[in-house]
Amino acid sequence: QVQLVESGGGSVQAGGSLRLACAVSGITYSRYCVGWFRQAPGKEREGVATLDRYGSISITHYADFVKGRFTVSQDNAGSTVYLQMNSLKPEDTAIYYCAARSYDYGGCWSAYGTYTYSAQGTQVTVSS
Repeated sequence: QVQLVESGGGSVQAGGSLRLACAVSGITYSRYCVGWFRQAPGKEREGVATLDRYGSISITHYADFVKGRFTVSQDNAGSTVYLQMNSLKPEDTAIYYCAARSYDYGGCWSAYGTYTYSAQGTQVTVSS
């Protein structure tokens, strides 16, 4: 059974950093996607970053609004996916979710609803 457990949210001032972690267990796909999404109050859930894991290869993709500030990575064991968030802005305030699914030929960059498994979400608050 696939399980994802998030940790690492919190409050930070603008310009600060946070690292989110998504502990992944039970995945047996040879190639799979892990996505980070966020939802701010009154807004739709949006994609932040994705990681395409294939053997020892990881391919990442970022939304334009986080490029150069956020980095997604995975530990060597493949058990935890991280979202390192630097130079945080008040508009980054949201609930952040990690999610996972098997890879398909459409790639990993797709809507949250296409993902099969998801974690509980963690609040990130950035104050000005």
